[in-house]
Amino acid sequence: MASKRDYYEVLGVSRTASDDEIKKAYRSLAMKHHPDMNKNSPKQAEERFKEISEAYEVLADKEKRARYDTYGHEAVASAFRTGGFDWSDFTHYSDISDIFGGGGFGGSIFDQFFGGGRRRSGPMEGQSLRYDIEVTLDEVAKGADKEIRVPHSVTCKTCSGAGAKPGDIKTCPMCKGAGQIQRGQKRGYSTFVTISACPTCKGAGKQTTKPCTDCGGEGAVQTISTLSISIPKGADEGMRLRIRGAGEAGPNGGPPGDLYVVVHIAEHEVFERDGRDLVVEAPVTFSQAALGDQVHVPTLDGTALVTIPPGTQTGTVFRLKGKGLPDIGGHGTGDEFVTVAIVTPTKLTAEQKDLLRKFGESVGEYKASDRKGTVFGGFRRRP
Repeated sequence: MASKRDYYEVLGVSRTASDDEIKKAYRSLAMKHHPDMNKNSPKQAEERFKEISEAYEVLADKEKRARYDTYGHEAVASAFRTGGFDWSDFTHYSDISDIFGGGGFGGSIFDQFFGGGRRRSGPMEGQSLRYDIEVTLDEVAKGADKEIRVPHSVTCKTCSGAGAKPGDIKTCPMCKGAGQIQRGQKRGYSTFVTISACPTCKGAGKQTTKPCTDCGGEGAVQTISTLSISIPKGADEGMRLRIRGAGEAGPNGGPPGDLYVVVHIAEHEVFERDGRDLVVEAPVTFSQAALGDQVHVPTLDGTALVTIPPGTQTGTVFRLKGKGLPDIGGHGTGDEFVTVAIVTPTKLTAEQKDLLRKFGESVGEYKASDRKGTVFGGFRRRP
């Protein structure tokens, strides 16, 4: 039979470790090696959990620890030779939440790993809701007030969220008001405690003998609220607007949750958005680009006149300062950038084609056959 490991080594603490250090080490190891958390290797986890529990049972008891420190395993072995220790004498586990419910672990992590924990039967905050709204780029530029209709639950005014009148509510006889029940199962040296919601009261800790007639005992009723919201100038895609107290009703008469309105910007037929700047493409004819001209380009508040210098190339960008979107923080306004796109005619008469050929010859344009056999003839690196 293999010899037992040193209990201090099992828990990973020094021989001078304090009671709190031993307890903290046990919490960490117990959660890590609990069989319910190791579904792929439950047998190995159970053996490891037994070893951890046995070490803690000894080191957490001052008298047993003193005997162990002096005489070793033989001094405390009698408690384990019968296939398990006396659980009624294991006062450290009189409430399993004493191990997992404190010291930074809290009920929530106990709920997550072991399916239980102390349930709150008093008033709790309601769930938050999300509402998606689409606005136009013009509304983003100027700001807008919108009305929305939101379906949600509100606390029943008749019973104030209790689900019944005070005289029609009694403490659950099964869980005695705790809202949960505990069941113990012995496995070798260890006893596993399972905590679950009380099946009689479903975790509420109370029972209703006569439900409220208005809400049917739910404590809340459904309604549709019409709310006014303000879309700020310069709002971004995905921006969230929080409306406190406009969410679901809180259980047991608790405060309502919040409503989060998520802003989406509709695609504009002309402009593209780049932060607080706007980008627009201006179609310009060949003659306008070659000879120069003035063209009207759209802006969010009308139109602006842009001068096209003679010889303008496609892709040339002109900046209209202050014609973009306002900064949401109030720090100025963006610009509008106008990109020139030369429009090539697709339908030409014979006369127009002849004129273009003559024009090409007059400015020294060449055909593909004039490139003298070199692949890169006539091409140059983009500046």
